[in-house]
Amino acid sequence: MKVTKDLEELLRRIRLDHEEVVERFRFLDWSAEDAERLGAAAQHMAPAQQAFVDHLYRYLANFSTPSALLRAPEVTARLKLSQVEYYQCLWGGPFDDTYVNGRLRIGVIHQQVGLELKWYLGSYRLYLDDMLESVFGDSQNATLYSSLLKAVFFDMTLAIDTYSAAQHKALEDSEARFARALRGDNDGIWDWHVDQDRLYVSERWASMLDLSRDSIGESSASWFGRVHPDDLPEFRQAIDAHIQGQTPSLHHEYRIRQNNGGYIWVLVRGVAEVTTAGQLRMAGSQSDISARKDAEQRLNHAAHHDPLTGLANRMRLDEQMQKTFMKRRKGGAHEALLFIDLDRFKLINDSLGHNVGDRVLVEVAQRLRDALRPSDQLFRFGGDEFIVLLHELSCERDAEQISQRILDNLHQPLHLDGRVLVVSASIGIAPLHDHGKALDVLQAADLALYRAKSAGKARFAHYSEALQDTAQHRLELESALGQALQHNEFELHYQPIYRLEQGTPLMSGVEALVRWRHGERLISPLEFIPALEESGEIIRVGEWVLRQACQQTRLWQLAGHGHLRCSVNISSLQLQQADFILRVIDILRESGLPPASLILEITESQLMHDDLDTLACLNELASLGVLLALDDFGTGYSSLGYLTRFPLHILKLDKSFIGGIPYDNKQSSISQAIIGLGRSLGLEVVAEGIESPAQLDFVVSEGCHYAQGYWFSRPRPAAQMQRLFSGEDCFEGLGCPLL
Repeated sequence: MKVTKDLEELLRRIRLDHEEVVERFRFLDWSAEDAERLGAAAQHMAPAQQAFVDHLYRYLANFSTPSALLRAPEVTARLKLSQVEYYQCLWGGPFDDTYVNGRLRIGVIHQQVGLELKWYLGSYRLYLDDMLESVFGDSQNATLYSSLLKAVFFDMTLAIDTYSAAQHKALEDSEARFARALRGDNDGIWDWHVDQDRLYVSERWASMLDLSRDSIGESSASWFGRVHPDDLPEFRQAIDAHIQGQTPSLHHEYRIRQNNGGYIWVLVRGVAEVTTAGQLRMAGSQSDISARKDAEQRLNHAAHHDPLTGLANRMRLDEQMQKTFMKRRKGGAHEALLFIDLDRFKLINDSLGHNVGDRVLVEVAQRLRDALRPSDQLFRFGGDEFIVLLHELSCERDAEQISQRILDNLHQPLHLDGRVLVVSASIGIAPLHDHGKALDVLQAADLALYRAKSAGKARFAHYSEALQDTAQHRLELESALGQALQHNEFELHYQPIYRLEQGTPLMSGVEALVRWRHGERLISPLEFIPALEESGEIIRVGEWVLRQACQQTRLWQLAGHGHLRCSVNISSLQLQQADFILRVIDILRESGLPPASLILEITESQLMHDDLDTLACLNELASLGVLLALDDFGTGYSSLGYLTRFPLHILKLDKSFIGGIPYDNKQSSISQAIIGLGRSLGLEVVAEGIESPAQLDFVVSEGCHYAQGYWFSRPRPAAQMQRLFSGEDCFEGLGCPLL
């Protein structure tokens, strides 16, 4: 069935297609004969049609509602003419698409002008009543049929009213549910006729802005004019993208101005469609999302800031550095990164607790802020580490001046709960742009920080390529060191120790010294021992050294050198192991070496903390018969308390006090005092670093018990020690007797 465009939507709603028309005719028992009978009588009925139209409009004038629609004479004349033509079609046909479309159009017009259905149906009843006389004449049956028509049409109006009321109620209920849902959802509704630029917004939409709906204009300018200027371009792009079919719907967040001038965040959602008239319209909802945005902002701030100090955190630093690297520098401007690490902060946490430590960090953060310029950016990197990004430096020296100001601020006394603390820090400085070279700035500043720490702390140091090379070398060294024990790359060298009390020096023992042969290179302990300590690998390597030294010394004893003793250096990490005593016992038992033949050497730094566990460990070792020696005495704190509190047997005079003898009077006096102190406490004294006859004569004259050094022999592998035992190798042309 072909219909006009205006009625397409109406036909779709009432489903009046060809099949439906056929179905209706069939229910009415309509046939071609019916059309022929009506058509044959059409000419005869024409006068009656005209008479009825005149009668109808006179009759309608008696009722206020229809008469109000007929005030203009020209309108009434036009309607009469149209209605006569309709009645002629009603009798003469044809009953085709044009007829159906015409009747539907009349129904739409009556609905639009507000003519209720009861007047429409009542007019049909009048028509049929007037036609009775022309059809039936004066028959009494015609009068009866007229009465029947009145009753039937009255019932029809009641039934139709019921249908209409039910439909209206369903629509009202639906609208009420929709309204309640909108109120519950806190959404405002908008409808924008794009082509005509006519805007409708709901009361809730307006109330979000503290406005009434009437105060908002009817064009889109009243909407878009309130959008935040920074958000308007993207908002328009989102609308255009949806209209052009690039997105399935409009879904956009933006800020809109309220009546008081402030802005709220809203989420607008909507869809665009082309109406049956070919007009573009958009409709949707708008929600106030300010609370969500505030929560997101708080979460974002929490994610990018340290909760303790309030400083930007590592995540924010990463983002800022990306922006900095992407931004082109102004000509001649310098930028740098400072890596700040507090010195010995762990001591504050361990001694005063983490609560005090946190308060110290808060104060440190404030002092750092005070030392910086407005353009500088401060971050808490983690723990007691901070990062500063320095911008707009006139020269590289500016970074040094700021670093020194930071050190000075931090060094001021810090008063907490009646305590006075002094905090210091070390700072590594690295350029953000290294003359166009690729540079990991954080790594570079960290290397510079390590350099400042190594140089004594409480200072700053600059990054250099040499630091990178050193770090690379250290990494390679430590990587190889981790596999050295497994690959049997460690070996022991032994330096003989001589007894001096019987005139001619007599070899009484050896000191076992570990060496690392990596490839063709014999690496100094000064290079790899600190790395072993830092990695903790010193525990395994130290146990290997102890086991090898005990086994080798026992072999020499069994070969005829029964009084030979062996000295082995012990790491503080080894002493801290809960099973260290058991390991020493196992090694002595496996090797067969008597406990009195083993000397364990410890340093002042290991005793400095005066740890009860360390004291208990040393006491237990002494009770086993193992001898304990304090190595390098005089180079550390030289606390006399160590000598009385710990079960020591031997005191070793460091070679740094021997090197200037006999020409350096101060060194001679110090050495003389240490030897005398050891003797007075009943300790055996060993002088290290003897390299000349004069030095040997001095320590002998002072009553030193033992000596070792290059004058006697350099450290040598076990296989070469036999030449000393046999007398083949001697020092200064003298014999080398054994004890």
